[in-house]
Amino acid sequence: MTVIRQDDVIQSVADALQYISYYHPVDFIRAVHEAYEREENPAAKDAMAQILVNSRMSATGHRPICQDTGIVTVFCKVGMQVTFDGDLSLTDMINEGVRRAYSHPDNVLRASVLADPDGKRANTKDNTPAVIHYDVVPGNTLDIQVAAKGGGSEAKSKFAMLNPSDSVVDWVLEQVPKMGAGWCPPGMLGIGIGGTAEKAMLLAKESLMDPIDIHELQARGPQNRAEELRLELFEKVNALGIGAQGLGGLTTVLDVKVVDFPTHAANKPVAIIPNCAATRHAHFVLDGSGPANLEAPNLDEWPEIAWGNDGKSRRVNLDTITPEEVQSWKSGDTLLLSGKLLTGRDAAHKRMVDMLAKGEKLPVDFTNRFIYYVGPVDPIGNEVVGPAGPTTATRMDKFTRTMLEQTGLIGMVGKAERGQIAIDAIRDNKAVYLMAVGGAAYLVSKAIRASRVAAFEDLGMEAIYEFEVQDMPVTVAVDSEGTSVHRTGPKIWQAKIGKIPVVENA
Repeated sequence: MTVIRQDDVIQSVADALQYISYYHPVDFIRAVHEAYEREENPAAKDAMAQILVNSRMSATGHRPICQDTGIVTVFCKVGMQVTFDGDLSLTDMINEGVRRAYSHPDNVLRASVLADPDGKRANTKDNTPAVIHYDVVPGNTLDIQVAAKGGGSEAKSKFAMLNPSDSVVDWVLEQVPKMGAGWCPPGMLGIGIGGTAEKAMLLAKESLMDPIDIHELQARGPQNRAEELRLELFEKVNALGIGAQGLGGLTTVLDVKVVDFPTHAANKPVAIIPNCAATRHAHFVLDGSGPANLEAPNLDEWPEIAWGNDGKSRRVNLDTITPEEVQSWKSGDTLLLSGKLLTGRDAAHKRMVDMLAKGEKLPVDFTNRFIYYVGPVDPIGNEVVGPAGPTTATRMDKFTRTMLEQTGLIGMVGKAERGQIAIDAIRDNKAVYLMAVGGAAYLVSKAIRASRVAAFEDLGMEAIYEFEVQDMPVTVAVDSEGTSVHRTGPKIWQAKIGKIPVVENA
């Protein structure tokens, strides 16, 4: 019988969550670097450069890779010969570890978990509770995998109950373009097939805990149907040309995981869950000898990539910007923003739109201003702001026309594509939407030189801030004529990929 101390579980969970907040898995870094080296689209290559530079900065600075520090998912395999020394349930031990990790004074993590999800949506303040899955197994150890799953990638999860004769490949290839770029490719796709509805989703999620090894599978060849599907989907999803951040390019997925389970004769449940460019997970085993010891990775694994202004980006002064200047920009142009930039995301937009509907005056003047869709991490030490990368812009689509037509707003900054209702509103109002790279939050924060809460302080990370930025890198994603780079780029690269000779991996 193994006795595991309560404090060892708590400390191990807390340490693991801190660890994964700033260390990418080394297999992920190697895969992104390989994709970066072979990428032919300059825009996608630049996006991956930002992701790699951001990752190295986070690893050395011990600050979050992404401002969305995720909802915690835990897979526990509890040995049947394990007992615990403590007065808390195992669930409570894990949640105490989450609580301590997210409030660590040296690396405060953003609390994103809301209680009463269809009502008050009140922040729990400490990112608890975690989503925990248990499996009781033979043995005398406690095996734990922890992950911090970002909301943008989780939002793109898909499920279907296919007919037994339906093609899984066809369904996946139909769904991936619908997922857009809000899941921050390049990343991984976890695919679960079989069981029941909830089992398929669980299979997909747990598969994302496995290392990236698609090239090893390509070298040895498939040994079962799941591996055949992995290879076929890896090739065909990348052939869609979606590319890094949806800008078009050679690499959309770094790996595809497929796990299956026996199912009812009448069913074929299939789930897709993506992992984003902020892939975060760790694995440890407790055997009663003390807390887990997660060794820091060798920083030599991170490539030395020089990233910065190449002289091709236009510098923009947000304090003197005019509608006429905005209308001169074209989709795909790269800009460096300096000056005062307002922020706001879901809760702030809803409150503002409700105020406008009631005829109330907004607490902030948006005339000829830009708004950045972001919920930053709290600063520590002498930081102006913590990691502050963009959130998924499509969630603000339903508010866009009202904001453009009733506030004087002329531009927005966010992550990924816009939907048609937002594109129409942008075109009709001669406004613009700019894209910042998702998965480069610490890098983006270095462009922020000052920060203050401008309104709605009670919303916490969803308050309206005013940032003072200097040379913040963005791409014109939707111009004033309604041309979207997230539509033109993938079409161009899908056509190009069809003409590129296939080179087998050595």
